Amino acid sequence: MRTLFTGVVRRELVSALRRRADILNPLWFFLIVITLFPLGIGPEPALLARIAPGIVWVAALLSSLLALERLFRDDFIDGTLEQLMLMPCPLGVLVLAKVLAHWLLTGLPLLLLSPLVAVLLSLDLAGFQGVFWTLLLGTPILSLLGAIGVALTVGIGKGGVLLSLLTLPLYIPVLIFATSAIEAATVGVPYNGQLAILGAMLAGSVTLAPFAIAAALRVSVN
Repeated sequence: MRTLFTGVVRRELVSALRRRADILNPLWFFLIVITLFPLGIGPEPALLARIAPGIVWVAALLSSLLALERLFRDDFIDGTLEQLMLMPCPLGVLVLAKVLAHWLLTGLPLLLLSPLVAVLLSLDLAGFQGVFWTLLLGTPILSLLGAIGVALTVGIGKGGVLLSLLTLPLYIPVLIFATSAIEAATVGVPYNGQLAILGAMLAGSVTLAPFAIAAALRVSVN
């Protein structure tokens, strides 16, 4: 099982590196959104720091949506998805490997960009730490919940709008608690409670989402 899991992750990473535009487009979108706000509303540090939580997480949420649609689409078209269902490993484990690869390509780069984001939005060290921890806990949740929507719409020719309608309501709790944590960090208030809730949501998503994704894929393929 471990060999199949690592093999799927490796295959996804190698396949994505052959289509570098699919990796870079969400990152460019994230950076462009972050950069446009200081240009549009002015470079006043106090104002930027006050609106930074919403900017960071709306940009992260939308960039995650940009990278989601192809998560299972290519495998569905070329028949790989049916082969995954026939493997002697639970489908939930294999889709978890694909979601992990998706996060490594989309969520992890956002973490690496968080220092630059903090500079662009005039956040202090505490604000940067809030951004880092919320992205670390929140972006995997976005990938896991978004994968459920992708699995439900994989059989539809162009399901981008439907995918957004399905996944955005699921993202709202993550958005609320992540922005609340960053706001608390910027004013020096403890935000362990918000991080604990995000951690609980992540644990629940890792535990339950693979089963939901596998069931949705079986429905879409059959």
